[in-house]
Amino acid sequence: PLRPQNGRCEMSSQPFNTINNRKSKIKRFAIGAIALQCALLNETTTTLAFTISSRSSSSSRREILTKTPNKGAFATVPTFPPGARVQDKIITGRTFDNRGNVLSVAGTDNDMVGDDGAYFSLEEQNLLDWIKFTAATGFVLLVLSYLWFLPSGPHLGDTFLTTTQSAIGTTDPAATIFAMLSIFAISHSGLATLRPLGEDILGPRPWRVIFACVSLPLALSCISYFVNHAHDVPILWDARSVPGLRPACFITNFVSFLFLYPSTFNLLEIAAVETPQLHLWKPVGIIRITRHPQAVGQVMWCAAHTVYLGSSTAVAASVVLVAHHLFSVWNGDRRLREAHGEAFERVEEVTSVVPFQAVWEGRQELPDDFYKEFLRGPYLLVVGGTLAAYLAHPFMMAGAALLRW
Repeated sequence: PLRPQNGRCEMSSQPFNTINNRKSKIKRFAIGAIALQCALLNETTTTLAFTISSRSSSSSRREILTKTPNKGAFATVPTFPPGARVQDKIITGRTFDNRGNVLSVAGTDNDMVGDDGAYFSLEEQNLLDWIKFTAATGFVLLVLSYLWFLPSGPHLGDTFLTTTQSAIGTTDPAATIFAMLSIFAISHSGLATLRPLGEDILGPRPWRVIFACVSLPLALSCISYFVNHAHDVPILWDARSVPGLRPACFITNFVSFLFLYPSTFNLLEIAAVETPQLHLWKPVGIIRITRHPQAVGQVMWCAAHTVYLGSSTAVAASVVLVAHHLFSVWNGDRRLREAHGEAFERVEEVTSVVPFQAVWEGRQELPDDFYKEFLRGPYLLVVGGTLAAYLAHPFMMAGAALLRW
């Protein structure tokens, strides 16, 4: 009899003879019998891997039959070469992603679909892709810096600032940052809303480049102006002497960056090295807490900075940022519903916008080892980047001052 090696039995078959259905059924029955024998010889989950070649296909397909003792049923789990891009498949009541991971099991509490936002595998990375990412990102930032900020360039940033202040009829910092952030919000969300149409006409990669070339200079302009004028008068309140306020604001701000939307982890898609996608994130990690972590994190960031600074500029900036992200919550759900249909509704049922709402309502359950869902590469990178940004605040202020805005 065929015995498992380390809980795994392997068999390679010659191309199946498909002369008639009877022979095909006999061979399928034989494969099933071998899988059952493997399961009986091993008390844990047993796997039978085999390769099937078909005359109708030039490439082989690798499949795995798994028997889970507590389920008492076999499920076909497809696996694919590293880096392969395929749609999620539903086979024998279970849904698998493009890496062969089980996303859902029909009839269980884990009946969910979507992508794992914090997934990262060093083995699947392509060095050439990261070289392209570095070159493309560096080139775009260099060109935008020359066009927008550098003294030797055409000073488009100065033109943007003066045009904005001329349109609102004042140079007041609070009014200026309110107007600048409003322009950014309309441009950013407007291009996101037009994404399906733009991708149909131009393709996903060109549209991402247009999106980045509009959003990046506007965002950097707003950040630079805010840094220069965050402490300007009038100061509406001064609570900086309140005991414990500074560490409380630091912790709030630090945690807010852990709520970065998982889409920001896909750096290769952001730079259009890989084809950009509108991802539906499955409820693991931060998505268990809130379906819109970017909005929650932005509200936390605004609250911490506004309370500590107490300036009219901080209040004006926070009002626009919070309003923009509240709109993005609605617009984001609308876009995901249109793109993913029933799959989004299944995720929506077990998640919430308000942090932990789905948990206290019993629609979401945090596992005992929930913290392990954050002990992953992308989140560790966020922690390092957040600490680095905090330490770099003096350099940010010095750099922004060079603009003389």
